[in-house]
Amino acid sequence: MKSTPFYTKLAHISISILAIGLIAVLGKSILAPLIIALLFALLLIPFAGFLERKLRFPRAMAAFVVLLVLIGAVSGLVVLLGSQLSEFAQELPAFQKQLMVSLEGLQHWISESFNINNRQQAAYINQTAETALGHGTELIGTTLLSLSSSLLFLVFIFLYTFFLLMHRSLLLRFVVALFSDHHSPVVYEVVERIQYIIRKYIVGLLLQMAIVSVLTCTAFMLLGIKYAFLLGLLTGILNVIPYVGIFISLLLSVLVTFATGDTAHVLFVFIAIVCIHLVDGNYIMPKIVGSKVKLNTLTAVLGLVLGEMLWGITGMFLAIPVIAIAKVIFDRVDGLKPWGMVLGEDEPATQSQIPADEELPVE
Repeated sequence: MKSTPFYTKLAHISISILAIGLIAVLGKSILAPLIIALLFALLLIPFAGFLERKLRFPRAMAAFVVLLVLIGAVSGLVVLLGSQLSEFAQELPAFQKQLMVSLEGLQHWISESFNINNRQQAAYINQTAETALGHGTELIGTTLLSLSSSLLFLVFIFLYTFFLLMHRSLLLRFVVALFSDHHSPVVYEVVERIQYIIRKYIVGLLLQMAIVSVLTCTAFMLLGIKYAFLLGLLTGILNVIPYVGIFISLLLSVLVTFATGDTAHVLFVFIAIVCIHLVDGNYIMPKIVGSKVKLNTLTAVLGLVLGEMLWGITGMFLAIPVIAIAKVIFDRVDGLKPWGMVLGEDEPATQSQIPADEELPVE
């Protein structure tokens, strides 16, 4: 049988990637909550199974109870974060006043260090402020629309999670029926492996988020940083986004501390977050999250960039688990194994894999 030419395979792959990207862009409003619901369902299947087997709950009732637990957990986190933001909003006038005082000090330092007079700085600041105020009405409208869209987004996530849990057996039979009978063991293995990896990954991320939040809150409280609990909670939540979240939390923490403290506090906050990130990256992440999701750094960064381009912040949250699911599938399909290889971590070559003319000399 004649093999398919390379350029034909390349064309098929390119068209498939473009088609998947187009579907992702056009179907964001459906696919984004559905994928998040799928992750929640994979995480909560053991709990639903326990209710069905041990407590003899009907599947619909078990799915409903699990959904209530999920809604309670998400609501608790939202209420906790909302209370801290509400407290911050009440002190916003004082925060703005302190920020202006700090900016005046910074303006004086720039004037002395770089010979840029205060009039030039004031003109630039006024021009920027006028531009921002010109878009104020549009910003408020966008914020209200975003809030209503987020609530609707959460409603769809909860609904999809409930239906995925209730109809999981039907969906599994559908997936298995898509392939021939002799492929059924591989399909079951892939589904089981995906459940295991995603479950361990999400649990590890939640535990990592809690530990980083506690460490950051404790460090900021010891340093006497204002809004320590809010900044620590935001640092833990944003840390879920690999590589990018820590820089966003660092910027927010430094900005708030700059407006509410002095230069020494800003430096201490910077050092504290960097040290916590080093501990997280070298100990917490490997030990707790583990190497369940074996993706190389290049793949993870590209996934984050593409996720942000397609779906914004939601895409950045979903990039790693979606790529991990794809890698599980690629590793178990003969024609897709090279793609699974390029997504995974580097593995040192064994002696048998090293060409004869490149073998290391034996002393």
